[in-house]
Amino acid sequence: MATTGNTGARSGMTWPQMLALAFGVVYLLVGIVGFFITGFDGFTSNQTDGNMDKLLVFMINPLHNIVHIVIGLAGIALSRTLSGARTYGWLLAVGYGAAFVYGLIAVGKDWDFLNINAADNVLHIATAVVGLVMALGPVNTVARSSRV
Repeated sequence: MATTGNTGARSGMTWPQMLALAFGVVYLLVGIVGFFITGFDGFTSNQTDGNMDKLLVFMINPLHNIVHIVIGLAGIALSRTLSGARTYGWLLAVGYGAAFVYGLIAVGKDWDFLNINAADNVLHIATAVVGLVMALGPVNTVARSSRV
């Protein structure tokens, strides 16, 4: 039954769950679309190998696409519960925090197996911050009556 203010999300979802679901769907789609650009050749190729494959302003390669797909599937799966969404937030915070640090030292190096550029670094630190917000943000879990 549709109600005023219906967001289209599953009934009873908290904002961290909705955010985990949204990030999961976006990362899954980015990973899939990435394969239309990179194909499956040059699995870990990077800029020093001559790989200049980009999705918008972000450098990608097939391994980078697989990482996005796995992160997306995790977000979709973990969005089912608040504790799962919080766990996904921590995974984003730690994983993308580490990816940011990796990117700071790997950009332009021949051993950059994810083909990261400066734009990726900005996205990685932003995603890590969103992960922290998802993991630690307050949630009102008080049940509310549906009566007017």
